[in-house]
Amino acid sequence: MALWDRIKDSAAQMQSQLVAKKNELKSGAFRDASMAMCALVAAADGRIDPAERQRVAQLIFTNEVLQNFPAADLQRRFEDNLNKLTADFDFGKVSVLQEVAKAKKKPAEARAVIQIGIVIGGADGDFDATERAVVRDACFALGLPPHEFDL
Repeated sequence: MALWDRIKDSAAQMQSQLVAKKNELKSGAFRDASMAMCALVAAADGRIDPAERQRVAQLIFTNEVLQNFPAADLQRRFEDNLNKLTADFDFGKVSVLQEVAKAKKKPAEARAVIQIGIVIGGADGDFDATERAVVRDACFALGLPPHEFDL
């Protein structure tokens, strides 16, 4: 199977798992951690071009699981995290990973945050090394083994 197909299959599988848990994923910690994860993946290479920002924002608003929350609130949280990362990526990354870590207390939420990162990262068919690295960092922040997610 080609890498492109494996990425698409993995992202689709993660999305299916998220939808199955939708009713469990309604806490503020999950909301905050999810938006932090989306920002981390969008800024993984240290920069955010407008097309990438728009693509991730579109995915946020169309993701069935994230529809548990008001879209405007999600957008604001996503943008706030992006601003931290663009102001100073290394310093911002520490702050954004602290947001991700909010989901650590509930294993189902922690895993769902990582799955969202994989879905966002694989949406363009290229879950590249920098995106994988920030999702791996998020695994450590959440106390999850990266190998559980093939990272």
